[in-house]
Amino acid sequence: MQAYARTDIGQVRAVNQDVCFCSTSPVGPLPNLFIVADGMGGHQAGDYASRYAIETFVDYVKAGAPGNLVRVVDAAVKTANLKVYRKSKEEERLAGMGTTMVAAFVEGTQLYAANVGDSRLYLIGSEINQVTEDHSYVAAMVRAGEISAEEARFHPEKNVITRAVGVAPSVKADFFEVDLAPGDKILMCSDGLSNMLSDERMFEIISQHDPHEAADLLIEEANANGGLDNITALIIEPGVKEADQ
Repeated sequence: MQAYARTDIGQVRAVNQDVCFCSTSPVGPLPNLFIVADGMGGHQAGDYASRYAIETFVDYVKAGAPGNLVRVVDAAVKTANLKVYRKSKEEERLAGMGTTMVAAFVEGTQLYAANVGDSRLYLIGSEINQVTEDHSYVAAMVRAGEISAEEARFHPEKNVITRAVGVAPSVKADFFEVDLAPGDKILMCSDGLSNMLSDERMFEIISQHDPHEAADLLIEEANANGGLDNITALIIEPGVKEADQ
């Protein structure tokens, strides 16, 4: 397995509110762990929310006992949510802060992912498929057939999310389990990437380069296209082997 993560402030924002975590080694009972969080909130609040959420998540997992790994991740999300929420109530400058969060780990030939918000996880094989579903106003319109996916990319309210970590005492993460095939790659990203490049262009870059080169090229192109938000790209190459015959 190899993986590489990169985050960039972009061309417009004054602060980078994206944070990522990338470990191909075990973290607590998890065999590996990858997280992307995109904070929201005025001044430094969004930056604090994403950092604090990931730190809390990772600390919880490190202290976790072996057991059902999906339940460990679910509990880590809930713990991070409650701690960010409580912190937002304790300090006025952090009031109203929150963050998206997409977390994943690979066990054997299975990918497990959890998400809250509109940061995404894609599976790249012979084509690109978005595994997670955005918790956003515009994504709900797409699912209802009111607008197309292409129209959603340029919708003025595309950044309005309907679920986030830290904005309420409790939160529900969506979970996904995916079979991995030899040659598959995984992309986790904030909307600062997915809003700047089409899925097809991301597929082209990732399928033709190793994770390190691909992440750098994705950031470079997102900035060239305007870099309107912070940009994070985390690419995983699980290294799944062909099954013995």
